[in-house]
Amino acid sequence: MSDNEPTSVPVPSEIIRLRESIDNIDAALVYLLAERFRVTRRVGELKAVGGLPPADPAREQEQIARLTRIAEESGLDPDFAEQFRQFIVSEVIRHHELIAAQHKGENLPEVDTYA
Repeated sequence: MSDNEPTSVPVPSEIIRLRESIDNIDAALVYLLAERFRVTRRVGELKAVGGLPPADPAREQEQIARLTRIAEESGLDPDFAEQFRQFIVSEVIRHHELIAAQHKGENLPEVDTYA
């Protein structure tokens, strides 16, 4: 038997239960992210049509500090939390760029990464 062949050892029931929990958590994360992007999209739309300044450096710094604190309090590596935040922010930027394109010619300001 090679290292690539699956073993015939049965998976313990605790692992099965834990995997079900992981699946539920993953689903919740996806739904939460979808809701977050619905909200930031609406903020982006309101800013695009209202001429509000999109960038708020003070809010960005507050958010970084807040999420770092939450990560530390929850036992999550703050560096990982920051990488995750950056990933989400890059997607928000992509959404806001699409919104800006829909409102082209309206002299839109730069994208707000925190809406």
